[in-house]
Amino acid sequence: MKKLLFIALFCLISWTSFSQTTITFHQSNLPFIGVNHQFGEKFIPEFRVGTDSYFESMSAELAANYIFKKSDRFEFYGGAGLRVGVFDGVVVPIGLNIYPFEQKDFGFHIEGAPIISFNDDSIFRGSFGIRYRFIKN
Repeated sequence: MKKLLFIALFCLISWTSFSQTTITFHQSNLPFIGVNHQFGEKFIPEFRVGTDSYFESMSAELAANYIFKKSDRFEFYGGAGLRVGVFDGVVVPIGLNIYPFEQKDFGFHIEGAPIISFNDDSIFRGSFGIRYRFIKN
Protein backbone atom coordinates (compact mmCIF):
# COMPACT_ATOMS: atom_id res chain seq x y z
CA MET A 1 0.00 0.00 0.00
CA LYS A 2 2.83 2.41 0.82
CA LYS A 3 4.42 1.69 -2.57
CA LEU A 4 1.19 2.48 -4.37
CA LEU A 5 0.79 5.74 -2.42
CA PHE A 6 4.40 6.71 -3.21
CA ILE A 7 3.94 6.00 -6.93
CA ALA A 8 0.67 8.00 -7.02
CA LEU A 9 2.32 10.94 -5.25
CA PHE A 10 5.32 10.81 -7.61
CA CYS A 11 3.00 10.80 -10.67
CA LEU A 12 1.00 13.73 -9.30
CA ILE A 13 4.13 15.80 -8.64
CA SER A 14 5.51 14.96 -12.09
CA TRP A 15 2.22 15.85 -13.76
CA THR A 16 1.97 19.24 -12.05
CA SER A 17 5.60 20.16 -12.67
CA PHE A 18 5.23 19.88 -16.46
CA SER A 19 1.87 21.58 -16.78
CA GLN A 20 -0.37 24.35 -15.57
CA THR A 21 -2.64 23.04 -12.84
CA THR A 22 -5.41 25.00 -11.14
CA ILE A 23 -7.50 24.39 -8.04
CA THR A 24 -10.91 26.02 -7.68
CA PHE A 25 -13.71 26.44 -5.18
CA HIS A 26 -17.24 27.08 -6.47
CA GLN A 27 -19.86 28.47 -4.09
CA SER A 28 -23.45 27.70 -5.08
CA ASN A 29 -26.49 25.71 -4.00
CA LEU A 30 -24.35 22.68 -5.01
CA PRO A 31 -20.83 23.79 -3.91
CA PHE A 32 -17.77 21.94 -5.23
CA ILE A 33 -14.00 21.99 -5.50
CA GLY A 34 -12.17 21.26 -8.71
CA VAL A 35 -8.72 20.46 -10.03
CA ASN A 36 -7.93 21.10 -13.67
CA HIS A 37 -4.98 20.76 -15.95
CA GLN A 38 -4.53 22.95 -19.03
CA PHE A 39 -3.34 21.19 -22.18
CA GLY A 40 -2.04 23.67 -24.73
CA GLU A 41 -3.72 27.05 -24.94
CA LYS A 42 -7.40 26.04 -25.13
CA PHE A 43 -8.29 22.62 -23.62
CA ILE A 44 -8.91 22.31 -19.85
CA PRO A 45 -10.33 19.05 -18.45
CA GLU A 46 -11.47 19.42 -14.84
CA PHE A 47 -12.31 16.92 -12.11
CA ARG A 48 -14.83 18.24 -9.56
CA VAL A 49 -16.07 16.90 -6.24
CA GLY A 50 -19.21 18.17 -4.51
CA THR A 51 -18.53 19.58 -1.05
CA ASP A 52 -21.92 19.31 0.58
CA SER A 53 -22.35 18.60 4.30
CA TYR A 54 -22.58 14.80 4.23
CA PHE A 55 -20.61 12.06 2.50
CA GLU A 56 -23.90 10.58 1.27
CA SER A 57 -24.54 13.84 -0.63
CA MET A 58 -21.18 13.95 -2.43
CA SER A 59 -21.01 14.01 -6.21
CA ALA A 60 -18.23 13.81 -8.78
CA GLU A 61 -17.98 15.53 -12.17
CA LEU A 62 -15.60 15.34 -15.07
CA ALA A 63 -15.89 18.30 -17.44
CA ALA A 64 -13.96 18.97 -20.65
CA ASN A 65 -13.76 22.76 -21.04
CA TYR A 66 -12.56 24.78 -24.03
CA ILE A 67 -11.37 28.41 -23.85
CA PHE A 68 -13.21 30.42 -26.51
CA LYS A 69 -11.73 33.85 -25.72
CA LYS A 70 -8.62 34.66 -23.71
CA SER A 71 -6.69 37.76 -22.70
CA ASP A 72 -4.17 38.44 -19.94
CA ARG A 73 -7.06 39.41 -17.60
CA PHE A 74 -9.84 36.88 -18.38
CA GLU A 75 -10.78 33.55 -19.97
CA PHE A 76 -14.24 32.77 -21.36
CA TYR A 77 -14.87 29.02 -21.54
CA GLY A 78 -17.53 26.42 -22.16
CA GLY A 79 -17.66 22.67 -22.13
CA ALA A 80 -19.51 19.47 -21.35
CA GLY A 81 -19.14 16.60 -18.95
CA LEU A 82 -20.73 13.94 -16.79
CA ARG A 83 -21.88 14.10 -13.19
CA VAL A 84 -22.49 11.13 -10.87
CA GLY A 85 -23.90 11.09 -7.37
CA VAL A 86 -26.63 13.59 -6.54
CA PHE A 87 -28.30 14.81 -9.78
CA ASP A 88 -26.68 12.29 -12.15
CA GLY A 89 -26.50 13.57 -15.70
CA VAL A 90 -24.75 15.68 -18.28
CA VAL A 91 -23.31 19.03 -17.15
CA VAL A 92 -22.72 21.92 -19.58
CA PRO A 93 -20.55 24.59 -17.87
CA ILE A 94 -20.14 28.09 -19.33
CA GLY A 95 -18.00 30.51 -17.36
CA LEU A 96 -15.59 33.37 -17.00
CA ASN A 97 -12.23 33.29 -15.18
CA ILE A 98 -10.98 36.71 -14.11
CA TYR A 99 -7.37 37.49 -13.08
CA PRO A 100 -7.42 41.13 -11.86
CA PHE A 101 -4.01 41.22 -10.17
CA GLU A 102 -0.59 41.78 -11.72
CA GLN A 103 0.52 38.27 -10.85
CA LYS A 104 -1.87 35.94 -12.71
CA ASP A 105 -1.91 33.00 -10.28
CA PHE A 106 -4.92 34.05 -8.14
CA GLY A 107 -8.31 34.90 -9.61
CA PHE A 108 -12.07 34.70 -9.46
CA HIS A 109 -14.68 33.00 -11.58
CA ILE A 110 -18.38 32.79 -12.32
CA GLU A 111 -20.08 29.86 -14.00
CA GLY A 112 -23.52 28.77 -15.12
CA ALA A 113 -24.11 25.08 -15.75
CA PRO A 114 -27.31 23.29 -16.63
CA ILE A 115 -27.31 19.73 -15.30
CA ILE A 116 -29.43 17.65 -17.65
CA SER A 117 -30.46 14.70 -15.55
CA PHE A 118 -30.78 11.11 -16.74
CA ASN A 119 -34.27 11.18 -15.18
CA ASP A 120 -36.65 14.16 -14.97
CA ASP A 121 -34.83 16.33 -12.38
CA SER A 122 -32.79 18.73 -14.56
CA ILE A 123 -31.52 21.86 -12.79
CA PHE A 124 -29.46 25.00 -13.47
CA ARG A 125 -26.47 25.62 -11.20
CA GLY A 126 -24.92 29.07 -10.95
CA SER A 127 -21.67 29.47 -9.03
CA PHE A 128 -18.92 31.94 -8.19
CA GLY A 129 -15.63 31.41 -6.45
CA ILE A 130 -11.88 31.62 -6.34
CA ARG A 131 -9.13 29.86 -8.28
CA TYR A 132 -5.39 29.43 -7.89
CA ARG A 133 -3.06 28.53 -10.78
CA PHE A 134 0.31 26.90 -10.15
CA ILE A 135 2.22 28.92 -12.73
CA LYS A 136 5.59 27.71 -13.94
CA ASN A 137 8.28 30.38 -14.06
